[in-house]
Amino acid sequence: MTPVRVTVWGENRHEKIEEHVRAIYPDGMHETIADGVRENLRDGAVVTTATLDDPEHGLTEEALRATDVLVWWGHAAHDEVADEVVERVHRHVLSGMGLVVLHSGHWSKIFIRLMGTSCTLRWRSEHDRELIWTVDPTHPIAEGVPHPLVIDSDEMYGEFFDIPAPDELVFISTFSGGEAFRSGCTFRRGYGRIFYFRPGDQDYPTYHHRDVRRVIANGVRWARTDRPERAAPVLLHHETGEFFTGTVYAGPLG
Repeated sequence: MTPVRVTVWGENRHEKIEEHVRAIYPDGMHETIADGVRENLRDGAVVTTATLDDPEHGLTEEALRATDVLVWWGHAAHDEVADEVVERVHRHVLSGMGLVVLHSGHWSKIFIRLMGTSCTLRWRSEHDRELIWTVDPTHPIAEGVPHPLVIDSDEMYGEFFDIPAPDELVFISTFSGGEAFRSGCTFRRGYGRIFYFRPGDQDYPTYHHRDVRRVIANGVRWARTDRPERAAPVLLHHETGEFFTGTVYAGPLG
């Protein structure tokens, strides 16, 4: 199989304006996440990065066509993502591009659109210990992941998390305050596979964590489509007796 083509998209705002974040991620969170994918998938991946300030946010039609799986991290500037870029990403996901959404990307325009809900949740940023429990050890995303995966300090997310029921629940998290959260969820939209993974607030070195990096890489590998080519689902009109042909239905008058 050819290497999976991965684009890691990062907002790259906190790293520019907050010294303590820049100290943790001197090359940007997106580069640290990308390095984790390279480290785990090795020759099985070709990884590039893009940021909010790139022309068209680095998510041009050409860039998305050359991306098998898009990894998304955003937080402070969701509203700055252009609607036309969101529409473009949405179309590519429905056509078969994989999407891995990390942490506060739950409130990104693209994730909200794909979920069709508010995607709101409870949160607290007080250096909480997080235990990530594998609830589906047979899932490919859980391969090689310790049970539990321990993160000594990160932001807390808690239920209720306003998302549709996941197609598969791979991980749940518990925190030092007693909260629980569905922290590893998969969804399918059109021909695209989506994985949401909770850890990764900018104030903590979470994306340097060996096992967090492994989960993200596993998610990338899982989200790659096995379809031979990217194409949007098509509604066909069939006459009586037609089982395999049909014509494209262009609309109520088409």
